Amino acid sequence: MTNMVLASANRDKLKELKKLISRGEIVAIGEIIPGWDIEETGRTLEENALLKARAAAEATQRTAIADDTGLFVWALGDAPGIYTARYAGENCTYRDNTDKLLNALCGEKNSNRRASFRTVIALVIPNGEEYIFQGSVEGRITKDHSGKEGFGYDPVFFSTELNKTFAECTTEEKNRVSHRARAMRKLNEFLNRSF
Repeated sequence: MTNMVLASANRDKLKELKKLISRGEIVAIGEIIPGWDIEETGRTLEENALLKARAAAEATQRTAIADDTGLFVWALGDAPGIYTARYAGENCTYRDNTDKLLNALCGEKNSNRRASFRTVIALVIPNGEEYIFQGSVEGRITKDHSGKEGFGYDPVFFSTELNKTFAECTTEEKNRVSHRARAMRKLNEFLNRSF
């Protein structure tokens, strides 16, 4: 298994996953099928990850991986959850999402700003085999943006393990504890055992 296709057009996610994979290479599906897209209609992270990976495996006849990640904020009843990437609407920017989140939490004490990131990675092999790998990390939402690294909600997600936001971390620090890194470690263990 040397060449897997990533069912995502998110360049930041591709860059991060390429650093985390221990075997083989990941190619974005857009490099194989320009403009490829699929609507995420699942009701859970697992359903969305499998939906994307199945579609990519079928379209390319290659082993496909897809990740779906959600930010679950205690004070918001676990929102934005499965809508994390499009929390501020379709075609929103990272900043649109974080601004909406900070506004929604305006006035909330730190104890109510608890949050967790959860990633589900689906691996679909064209022969029909499907596997799920999960990772999560605990933290809280800050009251303002802090740091310039990373992407997405990194400037407002304060990691309790690292004692700083993900955007204040080096790539190496983030990859020690992040939700995506933890899910990828499980995927890597599976690939090393099975192929």
